Amino acid sequence: MRIHLEYGRHGLEVDLPDRHVVKCLQYPPTAPLGDPAAALAERLAHPTGTPSLLELARGRRNACVVICDITRPVPNELLLPPLLATLEAAGIPREEILILVATGLHRPNEGDELVEMVGRFVAANYRIENHHGRELAEHTYLGESPRGVPIWIDSRYVQADLKITTGLIEPHLMAGFSGGRKLICPGLAALETIKVWHGPDFLEHPNARSGCLHGNPVHEENTAIARRAGGDFIVNVVLDAQRRILSVVAGDMEAAFHEGVEFVRKVVVDTLPAPADIVVTSGAGYPLDTTFYQSIKGMVGAMPVVKQGGTIILAASMTEGIGGPEFQQIFRDNATLDIFMERLLSKRHFTLDQWQLEEMAKVCRRAKIKVVTDGLPPDVLRGLFVEPAASVEAAVAASLAEYGPQATIAIIPKGPYVLAGVGDGQGDASP
Repeated sequence: MRIHLEYGRHGLEVDLPDRHVVKCLQYPPTAPLGDPAAALAERLAHPTGTPSLLELARGRRNACVVICDITRPVPNELLLPPLLATLEAAGIPREEILILVATGLHRPNEGDELVEMVGRFVAANYRIENHHGRELAEHTYLGESPRGVPIWIDSRYVQADLKITTGLIEPHLMAGFSGGRKLICPGLAALETIKVWHGPDFLEHPNARSGCLHGNPVHEENTAIARRAGGDFIVNVVLDAQRRILSVVAGDMEAAFHEGVEFVRKVVVDTLPAPADIVVTSGAGYPLDTTFYQSIKGMVGAMPVVKQGGTIILAASMTEGIGGPEFQQIFRDNATLDIFMERLLSKRHFTLDQWQLEEMAKVCRRAKIKVVTDGLPPDVLRGLFVEPAASVEAAVAASLAEYGPQATIAIIPKGPYVLAGVGDGQGDASP
């Protein structure tokens, strides 16, 4: 069986033994929008839960339009021009419109990356700035959330007269789904907020997982934080496996988000009747798989469908290496995952990006992880608590030799963009 895995910019073709493959988990056939521009115009004029964007923008002095950073493939070149034109038609001068990149704690996006993200016209004609999550002085304190998270949000957003967020709704390993409120927290939050909201009190909760919103403290808390910061209008899209637009939602930050989530559930959930011995998955390709840090999402996405003691084989390009310097330091400071988790749960130590390794530790308690990549050499991968493999085929062959002739294989070509589960696929997918 020949399978195309999402890998880097161009994908990876792999050959897998047919008789062991029980299922390729993927999106069901869903027709993309025939005219996405027309659908967007309709949503801007007739949104969910708010007046039209034109009505909202009238009389406003300025506007802050928030966009995702380079790690999310949001079609900003389609979304932004009509949105920005609407603001100007309502009387907001172009020089009073700020496009703010919701980097969270990621690195800033500049130069050619901005052109790639928003298109040449927007990059050349509008003011675009990055959020700097480590610069507390650039944030405004808004009190504490219901669970005691200190709320520090980018002052440029807090002070804006009209607040708009854009983004992509997809499964998210901690918050259930991305999009909506997530552009504000963590997108525009300071480190002081994120380190508590991403702390073990939240992430170790059983409902802090992909596809789950009900009872998920990560989702509930960043919704409360986003409410406190305020938001006048959102525009979110749903993409298919080829990154074509399947749906556009717009309007109220919560109502439109939940409308989008209900649509997403229909197109991203796929299930197995029982967990597989081996799961072959991906980091979802460019731009999500450029670092080991981001590629952990592919491991977590496969966890619900792998047997206890099974193997997850992840293919990811990792062209930018491991991740940020603090994330790299975690591996140097902890000889094993057990040592790392003991320190983390004691709450005596904090390191930026520790939450991503905490998520990987959950996977490692269930399965072995083998990684196929051109971006990192085998000796480096071994230091990241995973097993290197020369190819997906070699990793599969080694795993079949371990599990025997009756071993089963499941495949998730799009990695974390598919909400994989065991059962009938109804409701929240569950491990």
